[in-house]
Amino acid sequence: MNHSDNLKIGEKGAWLSIGTYIILAFVKLIVAEIGDSEALRADGLNNTTDVVASIAVLVGMKISRKPPDEDHHYGHYRAETVASLFAAFIMMFIGLQVIFNTIQQVIAHESVKPDLLTAWVAIGSALIMFLVYFYNVRLAKKVQSDALYAAAQDNRSDALVSIGAFIGIMGAQFGLFWLDPLAGLMVGVIICKTAWDIFKDATHTLTDGFDEKQLEQIQASIFKVPEVKKVVDVKGRIHGNQAFIEITILVDPKLNVQESHDITVRIENYLARKHNITYAHIHIEPYDV
Repeated sequence: MNHSDNLKIGEKGAWLSIGTYIILAFVKLIVAEIGDSEALRADGLNNTTDVVASIAVLVGMKISRKPPDEDHHYGHYRAETVASLFAAFIMMFIGLQVIFNTIQQVIAHESVKPDLLTAWVAIGSALIMFLVYFYNVRLAKKVQSDALYAAAQDNRSDALVSIGAFIGIMGAQFGLFWLDPLAGLMVGVIICKTAWDIFKDATHTLTDGFDEKQLEQIQASIFKVPEVKKVVDVKGRIHGNQAFIEITILVDPKLNVQESHDITVRIENYLARKHNITYAHIHIEPYDV
């Protein structure tokens, strides 16, 4: 199964997130209005913004499936990474909003006792989002999708937001109004930390960053080919979840074109089996003793 087919399967996770967010946002906003819960109302508004982030991930995955064209000879795989970056911005905005709202709540000394129904809706929402998270994170690893993995992290963050809302609402039932802002602050920090990690990975990929340890492993694998006298250079960059590797090796200058070509084929096949690298550009130069 190729990368394009994997992305098509991965779109199921994005659709699941969109559908779940729409339903939960609708339920939370209605129950929050009935039960007079600011925490649940904020959680519902949070889910409405998540719909936008999930749509961005879905669009990014669809664009990534497009084949190479005249303007994109390497395909459109980086659209998936851009979608991850957009999801990170949405998550950071949500996290800062949660922190800001918490600080406002502390300054205003709000002490509202919401209806207990809002607490059950919050904890039920958290359980649903954790189920969506586990589904999407497994699917993301299966199809090797950064964008879907970022969406899964967003699912987990939303589950934590709902847990924070539940703690705050339950605290208000017993007069512990300080639990609400404390839980909100902790959740906001967790969301911002998750967003930063996704942002850091996405920007590293978009700026052609590559894991040095993986390059060392690739170089060690190339040395196992007997005809390779020396590995001059190994470079790598990531397009979506595909590694593009450029290699320069030295071989016996007496080899003919066919023999040299056969060496590159063996290296390409070995890298595909050992490191799951589907594209390797190998440049051969003569080895001078």
